[in-house]
Amino acid sequence: MTFVVTDACIKCKYTDCVEVCPVDCFYEGENMLVINPDECIDCGVCEPECPAEAIHPESDELLKWVEQNRQFSAQWPNITVKKPQPTDADEFKGMEGKFDKFFSPKAGEGSK
Repeated sequence: MTFVVTDACIKCKYTDCVEVCPVDCFYEGENMLVINPDECIDCGVCEPECPAEAIHPESDELLKWVEQNRQFSAQWPNITVKKPQPTDADEFKGMEGKFDKFFSPKAGEGSK
């Protein structure tokens, strides 16, 4: 069992979750974060930290997101420190269908 980031994170990219993760399993894309499901220890401390409610425990309904998280965590840099969210993040919070409209496979900066 693991936790995964869903499309609710896209264009919001709040990073409150990365600071509380004890195993540093978050990875940063251009406009969202993902969790490496092979590194996640299922502690759940990240879930309540997400203002966009984008982090959920693995379930049959979220298998697509487990694979998305696995794929992009292998391509994107690790992020371990909180960064400012995008200035327009609140405008996208709660919006439906963000993956098809806004997802970017490009890597973010990660922690430097």
